[in-house]
Amino acid sequence: MLCNLEGSLHARVWGHGNTLCSKFNDTYFPGVGGAAAPNSDSSSEEELTEEEIAKLKEAVEEKKKLIATLRNKPWNMKKKLEVLKDAQQFVEKFEGALGKGKGKKFYAYKVMMMKKWMKFQRDFENFRTACIPWEMKIKEIESHFGSSVASYFIFLRWMYGINIILFGLTFGLVMVPEALMGKPYGTLPRKTVPRAEEATAMNFATLWDFSGLAQYSVLFYGYYNNQRTIGWLKFRLPLSYFLVGVGSIGYSFMVVIRTMAKNAHDDGGGDDNSFNFSWKMFTSWDYLIGNPETADNKFASITTSFKEAIVEEQESRKEENVHLTRFLRVLANFFAFCTLAGSGYLIYFVVRRSQQFALEGLENYGWWERNEVNMVMSLLGMFCPTVFDVISALENYHPRIALRWQLGRIFALFLGNLYTFIIALMDEINLKLEEEKIVRQNMTIWLTNLYNGTLPENVTGPPPHVSLADVPRGPCWETMVGQEFVRLTVSDTVTTYITILIGDFLKAVFVRFFNYCWCWDLEYGFPSYSEFDISGNVLGLIFNQGMIWMGSFYAPCLPAINVIRLHTSMYLQCWAVMCCNVPHERVFKASRSNNFYMAMLLFILFLSTLPVVYTVVSVPPSFDCGPFSGKTRMFEVIGETLEHDFPSWFRKVFRLLSNPGVILPFILLMVYVQYTFISGSVVRQIEIIALRSRSWQGAQQHPPFLPDPTSCSLPQFCVPQACHTLPKLACYAQVWWKMLFHCQC
Repeated sequence: MLCNLEGSLHARVWGHGNTLCSKFNDTYFPGVGGAAAPNSDSSSEEELTEEEIAKLKEAVEEKKKLIATLRNKPWNMKKKLEVLKDAQQFVEKFEGALGKGKGKKFYAYKVMMMKKWMKFQRDFENFRTACIPWEMKIKEIESHFGSSVASYFIFLRWMYGINIILFGLTFGLVMVPEALMGKPYGTLPRKTVPRAEEATAMNFATLWDFSGLAQYSVLFYGYYNNQRTIGWLKFRLPLSYFLVGVGSIGYSFMVVIRTMAKNAHDDGGGDDNSFNFSWKMFTSWDYLIGNPETADNKFASITTSFKEAIVEEQESRKEENVHLTRFLRVLANFFAFCTLAGSGYLIYFVVRRSQQFALEGLENYGWWERNEVNMVMSLLGMFCPTVFDVISALENYHPRIALRWQLGRIFALFLGNLYTFIIALMDEINLKLEEEKIVRQNMTIWLTNLYNGTLPENVTGPPPHVSLADVPRGPCWETMVGQEFVRLTVSDTVTTYITILIGDFLKAVFVRFFNYCWCWDLEYGFPSYSEFDISGNVLGLIFNQGMIWMGSFYAPCLPAINVIRLHTSMYLQCWAVMCCNVPHERVFKASRSNNFYMAMLLFILFLSTLPVVYTVVSVPPSFDCGPFSGKTRMFEVIGETLEHDFPSWFRKVFRLLSNPGVILPFILLMVYVQYTFISGSVVRQIEIIALRSRSWQGAQQHPPFLPDPTSCSLPQFCVPQACHTLPKLACYAQVWWKMLFHCQC
C-alpha cells in the first residue's frame, strides 16, 4: 500500500514512478511491501488521504533529523555522504508534495520561507565571518606556525577593538567638543605658545618631541579650559573629561573580566595532569596546521614529547640529577633577578639624570640626552628578553612551562621598569608643584606692576594691551606626564619596527643569500632564521596598553596613537612572520594561554589605575591649565555638578551613599559574598579530586582490557626490551605510541 502511495505520488507530482519506493519503505516502514505504482493518468488526479499525508510528513521530519544529526553518526565518510545525498533528495521531492491539494498551500509556503530563512542565516554568518578583521591572515599564520603563534595575533586584534572604543570615547566626548565649542587657539594663555618658544614651535624636531604647537593643542591636558559649560549646547567639558577617564578604565575592567569568564567557560575545566600519556596520544596534534614544514616539526615534537615523558617516568624514581637540576634552576633565577635589579637601577639613574638636564636647560644638550629615558627603556625591553631566553636554557622546562616562566620574567622586567619610571615621575611632579608656588608669587608681582602697583579685585588676566604669549605661566605637570607617556609609546613603536626590519628581515636576507658561499650551513646553524618571539611580543603589547591606560587621562591623544600603532603592527608583523620567521622546533598548542594573557592584562590594568587614582585624589591640579584648574582636587568636579545641576534631595541621597559608614559595610558584604563563592569553589574542587580518586581506585580493581606489553600477543609492534623495569602506565603508553606511529619490527 505504501509502495503504491509513493509510486502514485511520484506519478501525480513528477511522473518519476516508484524510484524511491524501496528506500522509503525500508527506512521508515520495514517489512511493508507492495506492487509498483501505476502510471495511469487517472491515478495522477487522485488526492492524498490524511493518513498518507501524516505518514509523509513524519518521514520528511525523520529525514530532516537525520540530516541534522548525521555528523554525530559513527559511520565512515563514504556512507555519510551517501545517506546525506539520499536524505536531501527525499526532503526536496516529498516536501513540495505536501503543498498540493486544498488547505496545503500554507504549509508549502511555510516550508519555502523556512528554507529561505536558513539560507539567509547561512549567508549572514558567512558575511559576518568575512567582516572579522584580518581573519584570513590569522588563519594563514595559524596553518604555518600553529595556534600558539596565532594566539598572539588574535590577542592583538582583540586589543585593537578595545582601543577603538577608548578612542571613540575620548575623541567624541573630549577632543571634538573642545575643538568645536571651546575657545579657539590664541584666546587664553594656556592655548597660546609662549614667546620664547614661537621661533621653534613648528620645527620637526620640536613636533616630534610633542612640544611647541603640539603641546598647546587638544592632544594634551593643559589645552582644555576650566569653564563649566561651553558652547550653545552648554556642554559640561570638565565633567565629561573626568567621566571619560573613569569610564574608560571601568569599561576596560568589564571587558577583560568578561573575556576571562568566557574563556574559562569555553575551556571546559579539563585536567592535563591526570592520564598524561592518554592526553598526549589523543590531543597532542594541532589540527589547524596546514603547512608541511610545520606538520613535520609538530610530528617530531610529539615524538620527542613521548620519548621525554617515558624517560621522565623512568627517571622519576632516580635521584642522580635532581640536585643538579635544582642548582641550575636556582642559578637561572639568580641571573634573572640580577638582570631585573640592574634594569630598574639603570632606569632610575637615567630619569634622575634627565631631571638634572631639565633644570640646566635641555637646549644645552644633544638628541641623546633629551631622549635618554625613552631610548633606555626601549633598549631594555628589546635586549633583556633575549637574556632571559638564554638563561631559560639552563632550566630545561617543557616549552609551554618555559613560555610561562619567560612571560613571568619579562612581566617582572616591564613592571619594574614601568613603576621605576612612575616613581621618578612622581619626584618630578613634586618639583613642578614646588616651582608652581614660586611662579604664582611671581605672577602676582607681575600683575601688580602692570596695574601701577595696585592690583584690582577679581582680576583673572592681564590687561588688554599685553600679549597672551608674554604672560608668565606655571609648569603644567599634567601635560608633562602626558608628554612622557606619548614619547615613550612612540619611541617603543619605532624601536619595535626597527627591530623587526633589522633583526628579522635583514637577518633573513643575509642567511638566504649568503648561505651559498659560507663556510657552514647558515640556515640550520648560526645565525639561522628567527623564530617568532611569543613572550616578548605579548608582554610588549600588554605593557604598551598599560601605558595607554595610565597616560590617556593626561594625553587624550594616546588611544588614537595606539590605534595607529596596533593597525600598522598587525600588517608589519603578519608580513614579518610569514616572510622572515620559521616555525618553532617544538610546536605546541596555545592551550589556556589566552586566559593567561588576560590575567596578566588584568593585573597590569589594576596597577595602571593606581597612579591615576592617586593623582586624582591626592595631588592638586595645576592652577592655570587643564579642565580642573582652580580646584583643590580633580574629583571636586562631581560635587560642583551636583550642586549646580541636580536638586537638593539628590545631593542629600548622594552624600548619604558616599558616607564611609555606608561604603564600609557594603565592602564587607562584598568580601563576604566573594569568600562564600571561593569556599564553594574549593569544596567542589575537593569533591572532584575525591571522585577522581575513587574512579581511579575502581579502575585499578576492575581494569579494562589492555594488551600486555611484555607478552608475545603483539609480535608486529616494537615492544621495548626494558619494559619490565618501567611502571605499568608507562609501558602501556609506550606500546600505544608504537602502535600510533606504526613502528614495525
